[in-house]
Amino acid sequence: MDSKQPPPYSAMPAAPHGGYTPAQTYQAYPGGPTQPPLYPPMPQPQAQAQTYAPPPPQQTVIIQTATHNLALGSEPSRIRCPSCHADVVTTVNSSPSGRTHCWALIICLLFWPCVCLPYCMDSCQNSDHYCPRCNSYIGTFQN
Repeated sequence: MDSKQPPPYSAMPAAPHGGYTPAQTYQAYPGGPTQPPLYPPMPQPQAQAQTYAPPPPQQTVIIQTATHNLALGSEPSRIRCPSCHADVVTTVNSSPSGRTHCWALIICLLFWPCVCLPYCMDSCQNSDHYCPRCNSYIGTFQN
């Protein structure tokens, strides 16, 4: 008889009541493959003594931020710098914006020799304000 074939029904022990009993028919094979558990075991709660402890006192931290309503224009402005808190007159750098490029495109289509005109006019550019002391960015005035 081949060892991989199950035994015939006549070779199985009979149950006392004429039926089969799983404990008699099937046996656990020692040393067989085992599968590790899918999840780690849950920690069991420990019994603790019931004592009342007042909650720790709460600390309240107030953070104040200054909101500056800066009156910036195309010219240098006298303000208090939000970074170094010094009273300064801002340094202004003019830079072209998207509106400047659009005007240059329109002028190029109509009369191309004057295409550089929006880039030479301060009224067509944004004015970026910087602190002369700490060199931090303060704001932009858009024309």
